Amino acid sequence: MEFTDLYINGQWVPGAAAERFDVINPATEKVLASVASAGITDADAALDAAEAAMAEWAARTPRQRSEVLRKAWELMTARLDHFAHLITLENGKARTDAMGEATYAAEFFRWFAEEAVRADGLITHAPASGARIIVQHKPAGLAVLVTPWNYPAAMGTRKIAPALAAGCAVIIKPASETPLTMLALMPLLEEAGVPPGLVNVLPSRRTGALVDHMLHDPRVRVVSFTGSTGVGRKLLHAAADQVLKPAMELGGNAPLLVFEDADIDAAVQGAMLAKMRNLGEACTAANRLYVHESVAEAFTAKLTAAMSALKVGDGTDPSVDVGPLVNADTRDKVAAFVADAVSKGAKIECGGQAPDGIGFFYPPTVLSNVPETADCVHDEIFGPVAAIQTFTDQDDVIRRANATEYGLVAYVFSEDMKRALQVCERLDYGMVGLNRGLVSDPAAPFGGTKQSGLGREGGHEGMLEFMETQYISASW
Repeated sequence: MEFTDLYINGQWVPGAAAERFDVINPATEKVLASVASAGITDADAALDAAEAAMAEWAARTPRQRSEVLRKAWELMTARLDHFAHLITLENGKARTDAMGEATYAAEFFRWFAEEAVRADGLITHAPASGARIIVQHKPAGLAVLVTPWNYPAAMGTRKIAPALAAGCAVIIKPASETPLTMLALMPLLEEAGVPPGLVNVLPSRRTGALVDHMLHDPRVRVVSFTGSTGVGRKLLHAAADQVLKPAMELGGNAPLLVFEDADIDAAVQGAMLAKMRNLGEACTAANRLYVHESVAEAFTAKLTAAMSALKVGDGTDPSVDVGPLVNADTRDKVAAFVADAVSKGAKIECGGQAPDGIGFFYPPTVLSNVPETADCVHDEIFGPVAAIQTFTDQDDVIRRANATEYGLVAYVFSEDMKRALQVCERLDYGMVGLNRGLVSDPAAPFGGTKQSGLGREGGHEGMLEFMETQYISASW
């Protein structure tokens, strides 16, 4: 691997302590690369570089910033194969999934190139005083970005692109399992015209101490995190000390509702997308499948057939549909969810047994008759397991769907659009896929309610997370 050091101020550096850690290929369990591990001294150097770079970048016109982002999209689009291969090597996801992520990741540069010139303000009359109200949006300041391992490219570009569009400098801390993709993106950003110091990458095995230190630096004004709700709570506590602007995309427990009037083939296709995209290692993955009793048998049979047909193996093989999970802990947690559900009465329709041998593999699995007491109903499975329950009453299934601390995304399948939209509005979720198993789109505001997060990524809202609103009262 060519890029394995820290990236600070446009330079590759081994880090002050010269410490390193191994990145493992989850399909082969072999070491892919040894990567530099950042410490506090490195964080300070990155903060200094970001502060120096931001002043000039924020002073550029929106169009100038837009052109750099547009160039980044063009360059990444020309190199999708390269990034997809890297994603597969360090994350494990199959080639098709990896290409999908790389394309999605690149699109954030194009979308925010277009949004960079649309930080619209306002001039109006105050009704009572007659003074002019002038409202404008300004760069919020240095941003610390903390990203997860499940989307090594997209979770970074979804934060970097809006931050740069807004005029901010960033320090990004990628997940220790998958730092290589984000490091490989830096030469591309250089080529696109991103100045030294504006984007800094700090892989580290000391994530807690490193991020906490940066969040207590008075120059940092924004923290953007994607990951578990538990870690999000800790970061919010740390952010409170400096009253930082938080953007938190946290955990999920997505329900997928299939009503009796649904197109069953379309519902199965949607469930496959919602469940198996990224092997189920996604906060948007369908976690609880509620299927109307009258169509449950047909739906379960068709979903089982679709899941059974998927080929499991090393994701670098283009014929493979399902690669390994990211590490042994994730695989073992998935296996424990299945064992728990079966012990409480669930039936295995397919899969359900991790294979022997090398690699963190777990087969596509369908569970029927899953009881409400099963652990997988109340926690993210984060793996290729579809847990099916049945229902007969609309009000009851909405209550069950909402009975969680999470509120990221839900899915509804029904051919009765009036009823379907009524159900969507009653679901306490930030996003709903209506007759669709995929909701993520750079042009749409991504985010949840309750303990699934704060703020939105993507859409116009994504750039405003890195901006502050300034109001000027004037008379002339």
